[in-house]
Amino acid sequence: MKSSHFAWPVLSRTLAAILGGYAFTYAFTAALARLLPLTPSDALVVATLPAFVIYPLAILWAFACDSAARAWYGVALAVPLALVGFWPQLSRALT
Repeated sequence: MKSSHFAWPVLSRTLAAILGGYAFTYAFTAALARLLPLTPSDALVVATLPAFVIYPLAILWAFACDSAARAWYGVALAVPLALVGFWPQLSRALT
């Protein structure tokens, strides 16, 4: 019986780590590429390089948190980063 009680927090952290970490890394890369004062192709290459460090750190952070809810709070940080990174596409889609 204890295994089912233990499984939900682990599943939640796993989803936060894999899916949420990917969303955070994707949003961070898009925001960084948008903010760098380089040509778009150079900014994309430079912004992609930290993603190889950020994604594993996001996964480690999700499992190092005190609770599964705190791991999901970190995933919520992807929302403002995504707004910065994808603002031109969002503004064109809304108009």
